[in-house]
Amino acid sequence: MATTCGKTANIQGHPCFGGDHRNNGRMHLAVAPKCNITCGYCTRRHDCANESRPGVTSRLLTPAEAIVKVREVMASPVTGSFIQVIGIAGPGDPLCNEETFETFSLVAAEFPQLITCLSTNGLLLPDRLPLLAEIGLKSLTVTVNALKPQVGAKICSRVHYRGETLTGEDGAALLVKNQLAGIERAAKLGITVKINTVLVPGINDDEIPQISQMARELGAFVMNILPLIPNAKFAHLAPPTPERLAALRRANERVIGQFAHCKQCRADAVGLIGDDRPPAAQR
Repeated sequence: MATTCGKTANIQGHPCFGGDHRNNGRMHLAVAPKCNITCGYCTRRHDCANESRPGVTSRLLTPAEAIVKVREVMASPVTGSFIQVIGIAGPGDPLCNEETFETFSLVAAEFPQLITCLSTNGLLLPDRLPLLAEIGLKSLTVTVNALKPQVGAKICSRVHYRGETLTGEDGAALLVKNQLAGIERAAKLGITVKINTVLVPGINDDEIPQISQMARELGAFVMNILPLIPNAKFAHLAPPTPERLAALRRANERVIGQFAHCKQCRADAVGLIGDDRPPAAQR
């Protein structure tokens, strides 16, 4: 298992892993449109510039367009001074899009000083880990919303894996199996892992303590409990209150460190967490 020191070295300056989020920024490249699971809270619209939530982007980029965008941002005397991370977080699942790996290879060749990061549901993580290690991925976020298949099936209705489509508890069980195996192997490879868990009130509340314990035991570095954004199948549900969210984070901080500054960014976010504008524009 990677040492804590090694993990920390991987993420120096990463605002989403506990770094200075007030001065260090990130750039998300929306090159990954395809997804392999169906979640009850997910609505992916690619044309709404005024929405700020995961799965949303103004436009999809090709890898060639993405590297041009990185060059422009890094050449700016403003944004180039604080962008520390190049991440791929959708709008689908990065691991089922070959464009993810092509893009990271282009970034690594020109900007080796930048931290590379991706967010995934983890279904393909065991399969893709050799390639992630090959391209030198430093940090990884895996969204784990449940450990029990009967709970997971209420959140994720379909799983598409190796040409098969599984539904209900069968799909949820496969998803959890691959997530846990992938997290453990990634940590042993020295990749710094963050666990995201979307709190869906009335559905996975009781799973949170078990997920935090699992995260620590498998070698994850930090956990991020996110509030549900009511959409799609869960549009009728109320999100958890800030008080409920804060209480859960405090309770689980005894087990694994909690990241509390997440703003559930768009797939094309550029800038500082919670304020996608260059620091100069804030003055």
